Amino acid sequence: MKILLANPRGFCAGVNMAIETLETAIRIHGTPIYVFHEIVHNKHVVDRFVREGVVFVNTVDETPEGAVLLFSAHGVAPEVRRVAEERRLRAIDATCPLVTKVHLEAIKYAKQGYRIVLIGHEGHDEVIGTIGQAPGAFTLVETPDDVASLPFGPDDKLAYLTQTTLSVDDASRIITRLKERFPQIVGPPKDDICYATQNRQEAVRLLSEDADLVIVLGSQNSSNSQRLAELARERGIPAHLIDGANEIDPAWFRGDETVVITAGASAPESVVQDCITWLTERFGAVVDERKIRDEDVYFPLPKELRAAAAATRLPMA
Repeated sequence: MKILLANPRGFCAGVNMAIETLETAIRIHGTPIYVFHEIVHNKHVVDRFVREGVVFVNTVDETPEGAVLLFSAHGVAPEVRRVAEERRLRAIDATCPLVTKVHLEAIKYAKQGYRIVLIGHEGHDEVIGTIGQAPGAFTLVETPDDVASLPFGPDDKLAYLTQTTLSVDDASRIITRLKERFPQIVGPPKDDICYATQNRQEAVRLLSEDADLVIVLGSQNSSNSQRLAELARERGIPAHLIDGANEIDPAWFRGDETVVITAGASAPESVVQDCITWLTERFGAVVDERKIRDEDVYFPLPKELRAAAAATRLPMA
């Protein structure tokens, strides 16, 4: 068996920042600390913080008045911030800067009178937060077929934005359909799909050409992890999205396959290494790490936390 280990894989800069933000908040404030929704969409990361005393909530009202509330990497609507302020919560914002970029674009387009078509997945935390920036301006589109039923005409002032964790290919197909039907539609000057999502998809696209099977480490509610598995399947390669080595089924293998291993942007490296160990122990797999792109993006901790960390002389993450 041969393992083609994708590089880059796993944590992106936004996930690293969000996790470091929560770790630093715990050191400064102790626990319990409350987090609005999952800090990132990964079971291992969430379970670890639960063991450390973090409480994940789905509404701001679940947070006691005056407590510390951290907003997750996926971003929140202004209404969430308003309620948090009303409850005198000590809010810490761990929103990924690339999601914030989309929020600012949404606010700009809405102020200019555009109707905004958001390409994304209904119910995803990021989509909810983005629509919340200008609720009356948005219409959600999930597939190219959805474009045909949009209630707009040639005289409507239209713009489009995308969820940051989409399949590049899927988003491109929808954008093409939008431009065909609405030539007047405008979009952001720079692609909204984040660099890490694009890089991980590129690695799967290239490496799956030589593969019999693809294993993606990530949780089922991780949009970017789902897209990696889908990308392989679209190329006719069996792909399995799993949280860890305990979910590997020996029946997937003969023992002489070429297996691509990658990880979504919220999956920790430890689960990747566990899977490699599982395959090497059972099948004598040899690992060949393939670097597709260099990644050197770094996002600093939120300003309010940097100041608090400095004041208490805690080491910066």
